[in-house]
Amino acid sequence: MTYRQFHQVPTPEESEKEQPTTLAWLAIGGLILFTLVGYVAAGGLLRQVFPVASFLVGVFLYVRYPVLYIGYTWWIWFLIAIIRRLIDYRSGWVDPSPILLAPFLVTLLTAVTFIRYLPKASRMGGLPFIMAIFAVFYAFLVGLVNYQPLIVFRTMLDWISPLFFGFHLFVNWRDYPKYRKTIQTVFVWAVLLTGVYGIVQYLIAPEWDRFWLIKTKLTSFGEPAPLAIRVWSTMHSPGPFAVTMMAGLLLLFSSQSPLRIPASAAGYLAFLLSMARAAWGGWALGLLSLLTNLKPKLQMRLILTILIMAVCVVPLVAIEPFGSIISERFESFSNLEKDQSYLDRSQNYERNIIIALSNLLGNGIGGTWIIDKDGKLIQIVLDSGILDTFFALGWFGALPYLGGLLLLLYNVYQGSEARSDSFANAARSISLAIVFQLVFSSLMISLGGIVMWGFLGLAMAAKKYHQHQRLSAEIINGYPLPTQKLPLT
Repeated sequence: MTYRQFHQVPTPEESEKEQPTTLAWLAIGGLILFTLVGYVAAGGLLRQVFPVASFLVGVFLYVRYPVLYIGYTWWIWFLIAIIRRLIDYRSGWVDPSPILLAPFLVTLLTAVTFIRYLPKASRMGGLPFIMAIFAVFYAFLVGLVNYQPLIVFRTMLDWISPLFFGFHLFVNWRDYPKYRKTIQTVFVWAVLLTGVYGIVQYLIAPEWDRFWLIKTKLTSFGEPAPLAIRVWSTMHSPGPFAVTMMAGLLLLFSSQSPLRIPASAAGYLAFLLSMARAAWGGWALGLLSLLTNLKPKLQMRLILTILIMAVCVVPLVAIEPFGSIISERFESFSNLEKDQSYLDRSQNYERNIIIALSNLLGNGIGGTWIIDKDGKLIQIVLDSGILDTFFALGWFGALPYLGGLLLLLYNVYQGSEARSDSFANAARSISLAIVFQLVFSSLMISLGGIVMWGFLGLAMAAKKYHQHQRLSAEIINGYPLPTQKLPLT
């Protein structure tokens, strides 16, 4: 019996094989059909039923088709906001909307993975995830003491779901090649479709988007009129959309799909129309990481891909009605002292940094939500993941949380495995780019957190998978066993 057979480590060929997925696609197709019929017949009822229906499909996929479950989870996160806006436009404004529970319910299925693997997670290299997860549970308990339970449970969903999702991707490292293939496909289509919709959103401002913008009174998202919107496409706001698009655009450099060129053209234009400068900077940092951490042959291929994409994208960005507004936003980098967004963020730091860093035990999860005079939940935006973490977790929770995050980032940049795996290199570059943006926004929660912790989990899975591939090859070829015992399960 070989090392690979004994430890059940699949070969790349075995990992790429797909089991029959007819039932899985029938379940997903059934959900889509149910949603369309419900939207036409009873949009108000669909708000209540859709989270349950999407959860049941998620349970089926999690148990029977775990690779498709990952792709399904990404799409629920990408599309839930536009589904909510369409229902509100047709059936009346409801806030908070119960339909927004759907992606959390689907993602929380990975809590089963955490419970299952917790006893041996540390031996597998999952200690950083455990540190962050228990830090969040600590802040949850503190929040229950200080705030209303409803607010605390709602905020807990934002914090804990991404951590469970990233941990799930990591501990299932044996399926890394399947995850890689699925996520590449998901993000190519996501960049294409959400990019096209983002351009349409900017040009014509669909009625449901205008309706939502008027009801929320979020003036920072632009005006409810054509050519005046900061693009957020199918998602909740420009920030999460820009981060998701940034991740997708970096992944396109490792894709061989024929759709990558049209996806790049639509994606980059929508990405720029989001006006999210922090995400632009994150993309530049991620691209630099990509270029400097590949083998020379892959570097040349990447440079060629960049040139081809630039030829397709630059003419679109230069023409009106896109060119002037994008150029104006870029020019603000050289005149930050007069930029209102930069000034507001600077003042926010000056007001809150001392308060945040002097908080030993933390205020607990839920402190950034308040109930207004009309009884509605309103979130206070701190515009900083660092401030948000110290306010909620205090030093007692922030140290293990941020420590786990930085330890994961450090680990994925150790070793040479990603130099020959462009997807793994992209995954860790995306993680680095989002951690960089935590100074400017709370991207460790909700959709931003799903992207950050998800790609950290993928990068760790890639590292572990390639380590075992190399070790098994050495043993099969007759090399002696290493003296240091590696974690195998």
